[in-house]
Amino acid sequence: MSSVAVYSPKGGVGKSTCAVNLAYLSATTSTRRTLLWDIDAQGAAGYLLGAHRQREEAHKIFSKDADPVELARTTPYLQLSMLAADTSLRRLDVQLVEEDARKRVRKLIRTLERKFERIILDCPPGVTEISEQIFRAVDLVVIPVTPSALGMRVFEEAVAHIRDKHRNGPPVLPLLSMVDMRRKLHREMVSTHPDWRVIPYASVVERMSAERAPLAAFAPRHPATRAFAEVWTEVEQRLIAIESERQIADRAAR
Repeated sequence: MSSVAVYSPKGGVGKSTCAVNLAYLSATTSTRRTLLWDIDAQGAAGYLLGAHRQREEAHKIFSKDADPVELARTTPYLQLSMLAADTSLRRLDVQLVEEDARKRVRKLIRTLERKFERIILDCPPGVTEISEQIFRAVDLVVIPVTPSALGMRVFEEAVAHIRDKHRNGPPVLPLLSMVDMRRKLHREMVSTHPDWRVIPYASVVERMSAERAPLAAFAPRHPATRAFAEVWTEVEQRLIAIESERQIADRAAR
């Protein structure tokens, strides 16, 4: 059982799109029991998966009186469940601080791991109490990076923060998002980072909001769909390696 945070300090980088597609591929390609957990109050991930927006219910996930496993809802896709977001999460940072619940996200993930093999978190932007708890709880952080000087600056600051504030924190997997190879700067970014996965800028990705479905569900042969599949393959390989190391460490501790 492993968890992945799809995170960026800034919005508009394709974060929710990435989270939805990775969760779908986890459930279908890897046949993992998968949970997509949307913690962004905008609720974009839930919308893209066709979920009906609930009223002021998402905060119940963080309640000690609620079982998050029971709050998870099925989706039209086999093995893929979801915890959707709504506007009640806008005060979540304040709630966690007021309740002195510094380990709430970690405890919730451990509870959810009883049922799900893979948990994909669509994280809110910014550096907040929520993001700090997420960095302490997950096994891997995927950061979509727009191919620009600002995008690289934001990414480098995020990596530096995770390394400085979370010495034993999760590894980071960057990917170049919304890449238009007709643009010289974008081509240069791809050339500078040849080992980074690349998600192309394509109208079919924008169609997800109209189809309200993952790319592979309506455009399985599109290059953007294959690009997300390559990202998931790398994510899954990393998670398997992390789980193997964890098992070795557990056996050595016995």
